[in-house]
Amino acid sequence: MLLSFATTSAKTSWRPLGMLARSLGQRHYTSGRVFETTAAEFEKDVLKSEQPVVVDFYADWCKPCKMLAPILAAAVEESGKVKLAKINIDENLDLARDYSIASLPTVMAFHKGEPVSAFIGMQTPAVVKKF
Repeated sequence: MLLSFATTSAKTSWRPLGMLARSLGQRHYTSGRVFETTAAEFEKDVLKSEQPVVVDFYADWCKPCKMLAPILAAAVEESGKVKLAKINIDENLDLARDYSIASLPTVMAFHKGEPVSAFIGMQTPAVVKKF
């Protein structure tokens, strides 16, 4: 499900934009634009980043997460405009709770420290690239 954020004075709300499907497999990419991070490093790596950051909330046991990883990595590497931070929710439960992660995979885009867009579940490579 694609989501966008609407911010009011005190809270952020989610607006569903639609659902699509995608495929592929593998994970643990860590190149210049793709990196693992933790709750302890989240502020530095994501919230204070000069560049927009796409955050992939995943778990090792999540098969759709493994399928999505190479699609995200390829889109980020091709774009050159954003970074991809990978967060293992099993190792960062507080961060997953803070961002209300209830389904996996959940992918959120952050710009200037604020979440600006998100999607949940599998997406086609074309949809990920557009996102």
